[in-house]
Amino acid sequence: MEFVKLRISVFLLFGIIAFGTIGYTTIEHMTVFDSFYMTLITISTVGFGEITPLSQAGRIVTIFIIVSGISLLTYTLGQIAKIFIEGELGRLLGRRKLGKQISELTGHFIVCGFGRIGEVLCKELADEKIPFLVIEKQGEKIELLEKMQYIYLVGDATEDDMLLQAGLMKAKGLATAVSTDADNVFITLTAKGLRPDIFVLSRAADLQNESKLLRAGASRVVCPYNMGGTRMAQMLKKPTVVDFLDTAMMSGDLGLKLEEAVVLQSSSLVGRTILTSNLRRDFGVIIVAIKKASSEMIFNPGPEAIIDANDVIIAIGKQEDMRRMRQVLV
Repeated sequence: MEFVKLRISVFLLFGIIAFGTIGYTTIEHMTVFDSFYMTLITISTVGFGEITPLSQAGRIVTIFIIVSGISLLTYTLGQIAKIFIEGELGRLLGRRKLGKQISELTGHFIVCGFGRIGEVLCKELADEKIPFLVIEKQGEKIELLEKMQYIYLVGDATEDDMLLQAGLMKAKGLATAVSTDADNVFITLTAKGLRPDIFVLSRAADLQNESKLLRAGASRVVCPYNMGGTRMAQMLKKPTVVDFLDTAMMSGDLGLKLEEAVVLQSSSLVGRTILTSNLRRDFGVIIVAIKKASSEMIFNPGPEAIIDANDVIIAIGKQEDMRRMRQVLV
């Protein structure tokens, strides 16, 4: 809108200049340059005298130029100043707000790369209201990040300072989803070097590089192409199972969630069995598996399975029931 007003005012200003130039040339018989010069010094009010004595008709032209030209020039300059000041002020306030949001982040995830994989990953995190920050160095992606209102940093995720600025020391985990496996390896090495206990999820474009990423310190490695092919095969072999999982876990049409929750030391369930915990009776959830602190995975635990501190309970249930269950695990 401001640019439209500016274009109109500039067009009218040039119209006044053209009117004055033609008017002085026609009425006072000045040269085109002298007429143009006379018009400019009249509009700018620099106080120079008339180039040649003006006739009454010439003075009428001058009066019109003074009244309309000065007003238009002042308005045009005001619009230009407004655009620059508001633009710079907006960018300055935006950077300060972004810096404050980044400094307040804790227990968040850092997503390196906002390509096709990174964009989907960020959308899933945003839908679940999980805090995260994106590191992206390609300028064309920044406009999309701003449009999505994601917290982001512009820079190279392979650099130590960039990861530290993103709050690596306070982050819950890091996902590297840049385009090349070499960069993913380097980011993983950098993150693990700065904070060895950080959880790193890495993308592998080539399945053969999975072992390299694991050696670099990645906690988990995902090969999108391999997973996509596996999923397509499952849809061919077990379409009903896939449909159920999609409906229950992804679309939310059934209101179900498959989630995990950590049992803290302070939980009243520590030392109890699945039966005596009454999780199914009180919350209506189904315990699918229990991951022990030793990384042992117990699938479909029986009623006598004991719940220990730091166990990770994997359960399926309605969102509200899952939320209530989390409260007794802390």
